[in-house]
Amino acid sequence: MRAMILAAGLGTRMRPLTDHCPKPMLRAAGQTLIEHQVKRLVAAGFDDIVINLSYLGEQIEAYLGDGSQWQARIRYSKEDKPLETGGGIFQALPLLSDGNQPFLLVNGDIWSDIDYRQLPRQLDGLAHLVMVDNPDHNCQGDFCLRNGLLAELQDDCQGVTFAGVSVLSPQLFSGQKSGVFPLAPLLREAMANELVSGQHHAGLWLDVGTPQRLQQLDRLLIQKELMQQKKVN
Repeated sequence: MRAMILAAGLGTRMRPLTDHCPKPMLRAAGQTLIEHQVKRLVAAGFDDIVINLSYLGEQIEAYLGDGSQWQARIRYSKEDKPLETGGGIFQALPLLSDGNQPFLLVNGDIWSDIDYRQLPRQLDGLAHLVMVDNPDHNCQGDFCLRNGLLAELQDDCQGVTFAGVSVLSPQLFSGQKSGVFPLAPLLREAMANELVSGQHHAGLWLDVGTPQRLQQLDRLLIQKELMQQKKVN
């Protein structure tokens, strides 16, 4: 199974840090956000990786190169302007799948300890999403997870937040045309037909969407490094 990292956003909430640097290239504890993703993917056996690029994307390509430094093959889907999530994935589909094989999709601006090896390699429906407990900045959640299926928020179901990690079937994009379009409407339509499964991740997860959360991640990673050093000593 191949994997895709979404890295074409403008990073407007991160300004001024992203005035001259794409958000996936921001560092926490000395490591770029996108390098963290590449390392975790390779460690889980996903060594064929596609990254979409737009805003300042040449910095990401120059840093990661062909991926050989991490024992991976990295290819790039370049967008003249950001195509939003749906449009960006659609453009990259020829690189992501041979036929109808599903692929792993990861947001480039999250940090987590999700074990990608535990995600399904085949789908009964059109998508499988990893969900987490609601952070303070998304207290209502995104969807309802019940009996392994995802649906729109309901009064009798506690909402959970999309972690930015999913397994998608190319068939989710059937009938779409190239251009700018979001992913969420496609997922909602599939949910209405009970074609989107989900799982809950109870471990560490952080949406690194603001400078404050980047600082929070920096502190978390430094603390983890110190604890590991104490165990070794």
